[in-house]
Amino acid sequence: MSSLYEQDFYQWTQQQAEYLRLGKLDLLDRENLQEELLSLGKQQRQELRNRLGILLGHLLKWHYQPTGQCKSWRATIREQRRRIKQHLQENPSLKPYLPEAIALGYKDGLDLIDQEPPLSPEQLPPICPFSEAEIFTELLNLPAAD
Repeated sequence: MSSLYEQDFYQWTQQQAEYLRLGKLDLLDRENLQEELLSLGKQQRQELRNRLGILLGHLLKWHYQPTGQCKSWRATIREQRRRIKQHLQENPSLKPYLPEAIALGYKDGLDLIDQEPPLSPEQLPPICPFSEAEIFTELLNLPAAD
C-alpha cells in the first residue's frame, strides 16, 4: 500500500475511502492515513493564518495610508473577513487558536506591507494594533463582512 501511496496519491485516497466504506479496516494503510489526517488539520490552521496575513496587511495599508485607500483594498478586506468567518464556522475548534493565528498572520501582513512602498514594517507597530473585534467588524469606515 505504501508504494501506491507514493506512486499515485489520488488512487491511494480513493482506495482508502473504499476500504472505509466497505468496513475493511484491516486493509487500511494506517500509518499514511494518520499522517494525511494530521496534515489536513495543519492545512486548516495554515489557511487561517494566511487569510489573516492578507487581511491584516490590507487593514494596515488602509489605516496607515489613508490617501491610498481604494476599492480593491476595501474589497480584499471584505473578502478576507468573510472567508475567515466562514472558515471558523466550518472549523469551530480553530477559535481557541485565533489569537496565535492573529499574531502570526500579523507578521505576514508586515511582509505584505514591505512589498509596497511608501510604508515599511519599521514604521508600524511590532504587534497587531487591532483588537479581534476591530479585525472582524466595521473598522475605519468599512462595512462589516456579510
